[in-house]
Amino acid sequence: MGFGQFLAAPEIKLKIVTYRDVFQNTAQESSRFGEEYEKLSAVIKLDPKDISRLAIKENDTVIVKNSFGKVVVKVQKSGYEKEHSGIAYMVNGPWSNALVPDETGGTGVPKFKDFDVTVQGAKGEKVTGISDIF
Repeated sequence: MGFGQFLAAPEIKLKIVTYRDVFQNTAQESSRFGEEYEKLSAVIKLDPKDISRLAIKENDTVIVKNSFGKVVVKVQKSGYEKEHSGIAYMVNGPWSNALVPDETGGTGVPKFKDFDVTVQGAKGEKVTGISDIF
């Protein structure tokens, strides 16, 4: 056993922005509970600096949580040229919706586009299954 096993994984605070994705929507039409839909939906896209701060690699799993929910998803580099450290992107779906605050500020519409989470590496953990969300 190494000393590193007793150290907690780094945890960072991020702001989530959700978005729609045509490929994910197509997979949803084929099978909402299928592998392809999960592969395209259970993802968080991070700035390379945030990936480095978490001491993880692309395609590793991370725990994304706040006071409204917790999911394990895969990490992808965002691919944006402009740096956006502190801001992460998740496709609109069950995994991101599990984290959306229920506060509506009197509008009746939750804040899907701008909410806070903490993220930390989840080495060896499996992606949260869709049946575990509902």
